[in-house]
Amino acid sequence: MTDSNFIKVYTGNFAVVKRIVIELNALDINPIIKDQSESAILGGFGGTLAPDFQEVFVHEDELERATEIINKVTKELKS
Repeated sequence: MTDSNFIKVYTGNFAVVKRIVIELNALDINPIIKDQSESAILGGFGGTLAPDFQEVFVHEDELERATEIINKVTKELKS
């Protein structure tokens, strides 16, 4: 993903990522989710040290709105 117009905006566990994706989709932002452990398993390499973590990428044009949503969701979860 380093040579694209997508930027990593969040790394976290499945539950939080799912919540962020729902919120982003509500604003017509379609994130890309990268799951390193799933990729490793499918490639025959086994899991990773952090098996439940995923990365969320959004297009650079949607970065500002996506960051606002991520900040909102993570703040709610800390409360």
